[in-house]
Amino acid sequence: MTTNIITQEVQLENRRGQTSYFDGGLLQFIGWCILGTLVTVCTLGICYPWSITMIYGWKINHTVVEGRRLKFSGSAIGLFGHWIKWWLLTVITIGIYGFWVFIKLEDWKARNTSFAK
Repeated sequence: MTTNIITQEVQLENRRGQTSYFDGGLLQFIGWCILGTLVTVCTLGICYPWSITMIYGWKINHTVVEGRRLKFSGSAIGLFGHWIKWWLLTVITIGIYGFWVFIKLEDWKARNTSFAK
């Protein structure tokens, strides 16, 4: 009985903003991943940037850091422009620029992530 009360108090403290937590669910994550995969496959990869922004946005929007919820403001159209540029640079450099694409994508994600107001 006492352990149950303490567990409930810890959960309330987490929700009051005293710690960091993630409040997304497994079924939601699986659903978003399946949808992202289907859209990417059906469009032959053209909508892959949309899939990235959709899944990453879900992750960020369900994250709370030190009591402050994160917000993702990136758009698929914004990423698509970068994606075309990165793809062209990778082709021109015979694949060498591909090593930097991961870093550029992480930078883009960070620039489009902020604390919700």
